[in-house]
Amino acid sequence: MRRHDEGTGKLAALLLSPTLLVLGLVVAFPIVSALRTSLYKPGGVDPETGFVNEGDVYVGLGNYTAIFSGDTADRFWNAFYNTTFFTITCVVLETVLGVAMALVMHKAFRGRGIVRASILVPWAIPTVVSALLWKWIFQADGVMNSVLGTQILWSTEGWQSVASVIIADTWKTAPFIGLLVLAGLQTIPAEVYEAAKVDGASPFQQFRMITLPLVKPALLVAVLFRMLDTLRIFDLPFVLVGPHKDSVETLSMLAYDEAFNTRYGPAAAYATLLFIYVAVVAFAFVKLLGADVVGDVAKPKKKKKSSGDAAPPGVGTAGLAGLSAGGM
Repeated sequence: MRRHDEGTGKLAALLLSPTLLVLGLVVAFPIVSALRTSLYKPGGVDPETGFVNEGDVYVGLGNYTAIFSGDTADRFWNAFYNTTFFTITCVVLETVLGVAMALVMHKAFRGRGIVRASILVPWAIPTVVSALLWKWIFQADGVMNSVLGTQILWSTEGWQSVASVIIADTWKTAPFIGLLVLAGLQTIPAEVYEAAKVDGASPFQQFRMITLPLVKPALLVAVLFRMLDTLRIFDLPFVLVGPHKDSVETLSMLAYDEAFNTRYGPAAAYATLLFIYVAVVAFAFVKLLGADVVGDVAKPKKKKKSSGDAAPPGVGTAGLAGLSAGGM
């Protein structure tokens, strides 16, 4: 007899081939091309022979070793520090504000739709437009100085330029985390909170023992996406503060500056190092914190629990654990 799954693998490969082809064109090809470009440098006068080399010259890992030597190393480590600092600071602030926004949007009150729309407006604005708006706010005669009653030059070197980027980025993308956390909050059954109230759990205990554990998957995915996005930050500091500012220069801005000056080999080397940095951070985040970015896989069936241990309808195991820790 013919097997039921005969030909299923060929059909699956045929159906997936367009997607794999697109992924190869938009992901694999640029990565391979960047790696190849990073092994070359622009031609010029050869110091050994004195002849002019036309076209690119193969230097192997020379572009990578040049990054970690001399003044170039100082610039690279400064950009690396700025990138890491912006990522940690912005993601922490955005997470706190995003969770607070989600809790506000989840409450039932009159005008909730207007509040939700107004909170999501900053995230809907393009980053370049948002940077221009904040640039006008941070001008010498702008709104920020008028509110503070000072004359701070926000676009110059120093802490003020760093603060302006953090404020603008937090305002822009905190609603993104709030939106994903709100989706997680709406999946929590109301019966869980009602049971916690009956057990005498305070609002803080309900938040710590029920809300946070149950929205953890959505929160971790939101934080992961924001970390990967902030590690590649470019347009906001570039438009808001400007290029060639040591206090806000990131790895993406450094790679852009090299490419703008037609040094495509070093630019590709910077981009490759940034790619490796982002990949390592993503791998470590998923492994250490267990962020589920692809969904749950099929798991073997477990034995049914006795009726006394069964969870009530709509309440999962995490909900029971939260109730137990919260007030029982």
